[in-house]
Amino acid sequence: MTTRSIGGVLLPSRALLAPMAGVSDRAYRELCVSMGAGYCVSEMVSSKALSFNSKKSEELMGISDIERPCGIQIFGDDPDCMAQAAEAAMRHKPDIIDINMGCPAPKISGSGSGSALMKDPELCGRITEAVVKTADVPVTVKIRKGWDDNSVNAVEVAKICEQAGASAITVHGRTRQQYYKPPVDYDIIREVKRSVAIPVIANGDIDNAKKAKQVLDFTGADFVMIGRATLGNPWIFMQINSYLSDPSAPLYYPSIEEKLDTMVAHAAKMVEYKGEYIAIRQARKLVMGYFKGVHGAAALRNEAGSIETLDDLVRLKNKALQVY
Repeated sequence: MTTRSIGGVLLPSRALLAPMAGVSDRAYRELCVSMGAGYCVSEMVSSKALSFNSKKSEELMGISDIERPCGIQIFGDDPDCMAQAAEAAMRHKPDIIDINMGCPAPKISGSGSGSALMKDPELCGRITEAVVKTADVPVTVKIRKGWDDNSVNAVEVAKICEQAGASAITVHGRTRQQYYKPPVDYDIIREVKRSVAIPVIANGDIDNAKKAKQVLDFTGADFVMIGRATLGNPWIFMQINSYLSDPSAPLYYPSIEEKLDTMVAHAAKMVEYKGEYIAIRQARKLVMGYFKGVHGAAALRNEAGSIETLDDLVRLKNKALQVY
């Protein structure tokens, strides 16, 4: 039986936005929620940085009412420090706190955080317990299949985290050693779902509505979490929700003009929240996805890599639309 809530927090759909460093900021979360994402999570926040009163880390935790339900994701390898981070996160009134135990990036896992925690299930449990005791909201945990093919332990870690008080588990069906290379092991997600009583969120290579339903049906997971496939395509949430409701109904696909108008609106929100200098430099890589399927996409992406202002992006949009 599937559920639509996590620890009592009702999620309006089963398609959720994954936390992505440098991507899932407030502007992107608001956009995806407007397109039908049932839940979103902040970019990951360092517990160590918070202990040093990092202004940047505090800013990452800002949540608007438009994007709720929204979680704040924290990472670290020390239970006490993570508990303090959870306390800091609570000041921003998240609906959920998520613990990152899956990030494969060397600068994260190399310091013992993220996916490196999969090597120490007992520590995973102590961290989860410390955060649960501190937080006044449900606590979820995002894990991987394991550290490598010789230590596939997602089921063990999931059970330990459940025992420690976690309200849901997100499973990315690859080991840390695989990073984001195929194939995704959906069998391990199914095994986790069969092993715990709390909701399970399936993650990894879910890039269209039909695939989302297939993964939900095969794994028995309660939700799917989509990351990279949303880039330039926030409509994927609308499509998944429609397909899950009625697989025979035609899916909505935006026109080129709508795609590029959304691209500019997305960048404009970033400018509003961060200022033009920072926002446009961060937007350079984000807008590239919107040009997929557009005539002359390669040249447009190349130009997008050097835009300096929002006006530059508007000019690039108009240039792209001239051939239509």
